[in-house]
Amino acid sequence: MHGVRPPSPRDDREKPVPAPGTPAATAGPGPATVAVAGSEFGWGSSGKLSAVLAALRERSPRPLRFVGLASGLGRPLLDQHAIDRWYDLPAGAPAKECADAVAKVVEAERIDAAVVVLDGPAAVALETAGVPTVFVDSLPFLWTEGDLPELPLEVSVYCAQQCVELPQECLGVLGSVRELRWVEAVIGAPPVSPAGPAEPRRSRPEPFRRALLNLGGLRAPDLADWTRYPEIVVPAVLEALATYGVREVHVAGNLPAALAARLCAASDADLDITAGPLSHGEFLHRLDTCDLLLTSPGLTTLLEAGSLSVPTVCLPPQNLSQIFNGRFHSRAVLADVRVVWPPAVFAEDEALARRSQGEEAALQVIYGGITAAAQEHNLSRSVAAVRDGVFQALRRASAGAEWGGLAARVGTGGAAQVAGILLDVLDGEPLAGPSGPRAPRTFQEGIDVHD
Repeated sequence: MHGVRPPSPRDDREKPVPAPGTPAATAGPGPATVAVAGSEFGWGSSGKLSAVLAALRERSPRPLRFVGLASGLGRPLLDQHAIDRWYDLPAGAPAKECADAVAKVVEAERIDAAVVVLDGPAAVALETAGVPTVFVDSLPFLWTEGDLPELPLEVSVYCAQQCVELPQECLGVLGSVRELRWVEAVIGAPPVSPAGPAEPRRSRPEPFRRALLNLGGLRAPDLADWTRYPEIVVPAVLEALATYGVREVHVAGNLPAALAARLCAASDADLDITAGPLSHGEFLHRLDTCDLLLTSPGLTTLLEAGSLSVPTVCLPPQNLSQIFNGRFHSRAVLADVRVVWPPAVFAEDEALARRSQGEEAALQVIYGGITAAAQEHNLSRSVAAVRDGVFQALRRASAGAEWGGLAARVGTGGAAQVAGILLDVLDGEPLAGPSGPRAPRTFQEGIDVHD
């Protein structure tokens, strides 16, 4: 997702899970209470929650209050939505302990419904506690039979985000979902500037002069040292941008200030470089006003850039889903604007083959390769290879592409659609049954199913 400031120290809105018998936080008639939760894998989940909460605020006929579960990584991204209270759940605890903790929050806060992005265990725990839950799956193309134990197949509504391609092995997984709904891309929109809409993209200068380098959340479960990726990629991108002729660049992402300063100071590139975290709204504004985005290929970021037709170069992937995202993006924009790791780091096809054993097996290939590439004896060679790849991608991007192609393929109305589904759940509206016995709703036009 995008850069935000690092999590702030605990304040009076955050408190531990309440002890049994704690009085409910609200009593009598009042606003509906919605629990929100997202995966701690990068910032994509929090970006989608932000978009859904904004849509709920616009559309709900009655007041809503929000209670957050966990999300130390993505929590600051949601500050603008005035989450009423955050609860820390036991990290790394057995499922039963987490479920008990969620049940206590549900009782204390009188939770009416929940929206969860990509955090299967949290969705299951909420449903088990009697809370109707809307689960948002932005990666339905990723799952195989090995991932079934982690997916909340029995939630009240399982919203799968439209995708460009749906591999054959995903069909059986989605066919196991009890109540599946396909939705368009769940993304945010940039704030309206007091100066009016941005200058039309087609009249902006080329070659590119003002760039945004986005590294996303950079953290993932079981990733011991997530600084390895930026240690390779940031110097490589800065060198390539200077060689190309870009004049200024902002480095956004979950980079500690000291690391960002060191990486930028070490560059002798002739660039005006700034660095620092951005809120979701700030990121969208900067995205809307830059000439070029270079980003680790998180899907939410690619879709937000596509909705604004921003020229985009996909940097080497950080994880399994980003391999798919980068390939989908290049195919949709009709241009090869993807930077891949050199074979000495890891082979994408090997990682994809491992996913039949579950996502974790594939991640071992990816994380291991990046870690080895950032070792001191490999670092300069790795930086040079990525730099050359970025420069070639910049040249291809400057020739033009269908920059809105990815967003056009999957639509951009998903935040409103998920909000509408959640409001129906809150109102007790009956949900339409699936279109066939245990079968996913139609893979709508524009989705390819491949062997």
